[in-house]
Amino acid sequence: MNTIDTLQFAFRALTAHRLRTFLTASGIAIGIAAVILLTSIGEGVQQFVVSEFTQFGTNIINITPGKITTHGGSLGAIGSSRLLTIEDAMALKRSRYAQYINTSVMGNAEIRAQGRSRRVTVYGQSPDFPNVFNMSVSTGQFLPADDPRNPRAYAVLGAKVRTELFGNTNPLGEILQVGESRFRVIGVMAAKGQVLGFDLDDTVYIPTTRALEVFNREGLMEINVAYRPEAPVQAVTDDLHRILVARHGREDFTLTPQQQMLNTLTTVLNVLKFAVAALGGISLLVGAVGMVTLMHIAVSERIAEIGLLTAMGATRTRIRILFLMESTVLSTLGGLGGLAIGSSIAWLLKVLVSGLPVSTPWDYVLGALALSVLIGLVAGVVPAMRAANLDPVTALQTE
Repeated sequence: MNTIDTLQFAFRALTAHRLRTFLTASGIAIGIAAVILLTSIGEGVQQFVVSEFTQFGTNIINITPGKITTHGGSLGAIGSSRLLTIEDAMALKRSRYAQYINTSVMGNAEIRAQGRSRRVTVYGQSPDFPNVFNMSVSTGQFLPADDPRNPRAYAVLGAKVRTELFGNTNPLGEILQVGESRFRVIGVMAAKGQVLGFDLDDTVYIPTTRALEVFNREGLMEINVAYRPEAPVQAVTDDLHRILVARHGREDFTLTPQQQMLNTLTTVLNVLKFAVAALGGISLLVGAVGMVTLMHIAVSERIAEIGLLTAMGATRTRIRILFLMESTVLSTLGGLGGLAIGSSIAWLLKVLVSGLPVSTPWDYVLGALALSVLIGLVAGVVPAMRAANLDPVTALQTE
């Protein structure tokens, strides 16, 4: 028997019991489809989260007050940590790597204009804010480059706030009251939508120092440093660390590179994607058990056939190859069916369910297909060895 004859023999053996073959292949197909579908959703979610996270740029270092890593010392030292100030941000501009500096304060306040009021998120930001976070202004301008210690009372509206308070009228030059303070509107930001659950259009931007007054705060919540893309992250971090330690006398702040946060986020999402693939793999395992059962039954039902093949000159190696080929063909057909089903469902979800991020990772798809073939080989090993070791005389007597 040559290879073609072996394949034909395997196909005839499978088609002789169509229902049993279909049910066994379906077990493999369902497992493959589950792996593809779950990993497609996991990959889509990962791409969505990473794109949301990186749309503001990755060459940013965030500086927050307080040291989050634990060292020895009394707990009383926590209360004596020095706050981040406007002067700290001005000092950081001297860094040779710093391209833009933004100081940030955030709070919730009621705003009023033209007889309408609304409670929104108010951000205290620096003039470099659009450059740091890749934001753009649709009308007017962003906050001007005033003295950061005494800026003018200007405000820039988010797209949604502009619509809610001013409708279709031009808001530029209008007075906006934020809490008890009054600001003149000089710009409207381009629509940004929601990012990781935050509606960036339902916001108002005012100078950082003015925001400190509105929210009665003494220190900044965060300083954002955008560094030159070609600069080494560690060199930038060391330079910023040196400047702040020289001002504070010790390390009572935390530097967090955006790239480090992105790497951590990617690692977590990869683990989650692997976990959902493993859940789909449970269905594949069930299908593998069914295939092992089928092959054992096939050997038991075809003892006389095995004896006849042996009597006609088929070697034990050829008998093993016949049953291994049969299980491999069966698992491959199931794998291809699962590939078609899983990819089709993933495509339909992407088309029909708006907002659901779905992206099929083809490395997982090819891995699942290869696994189905491997399952066929493994599932057929023991039954094939059992068939090959049958005594031909005893096998023929079972007819």
